[in-house]
Amino acid sequence: MKRPINKNTLTLQQPSVVATPADRQVVTDLLDTLVAHKAEAVGLAANMISQNKRIIALFIGPLPVAMINPTITAKSGPYQTTEGCLSLAGQRQTTRYQQITVTYQTTAFASQHQTFTDFTAQIIQHELDHCNGILI
Repeated sequence: MKRPINKNTLTLQQPSVVATPADRQVVTDLLDTLVAHKAEAVGLAANMISQNKRIIALFIGPLPVAMINPTITAKSGPYQTTEGCLSLAGQRQTTRYQQITVTYQTTAFASQHQTFTDFTAQIIQHELDHCNGILI
């Protein structure tokens, strides 16, 4: 189900807690909300729909993909960029990394370990900042 976008900076700054199989509906709602906002968003974190769980969703090409309990295990190639966010007005400067390696769980809670580059890596980093309570 599509959920409203949370714009409350106090709740957005709270670090997210580990997701469990009991949070499957949060995953579904996050993916539904991302698809509903595909014209203006490339990724969302669960706290952006007022669910304080360590879950992100992003478009990888045309496909919406969820990552549960993601963690960056390696990063390289820092660069400066400007980003916007559905939860915050305006755009801000931030540092991102060209290549990242992420460990996460799929929607079936199977463990994955993948390397991402370029814009996909940037989206994941932005959404992981949300999970960590960091607002750009």
